[in-house]
Amino acid sequence: MKRNLVAAALMAAVSLAALHQLAPAGESAKTANPRVDEATIALLRLMDTDKNGKVSKKEFMDFMEAEFDRLDKDKNGELDPAELAGLRIAPRHPGGSGSK
Repeated sequence: MKRNLVAAALMAAVSLAALHQLAPAGESAKTANPRVDEATIALLRLMDTDKNGKVSKKEFMDFMEAEFDRLDKDKNGELDPAELAGLRIAPRHPGGSGSK
């Protein structure tokens, strides 16, 4: 279970690598940094519960816990390979964009 949770957290963390590069107020994220894609911005909006344009550790962990619970179909507190396959967050690859 711990390995699966760590894998899920790492995939989400890799997907969030560009979050610190979001645009300042009044400037679009793509104008400020073309490497920030729409999927990253959408993920930020899902996690950013206080709407300050950043994701705190608590917001991140709350999101990951909810994602784990969503994936854990049999509610046994562990993700098997079939359940983990439902993860929609994909790691980013250098030079390319992540996929959903």
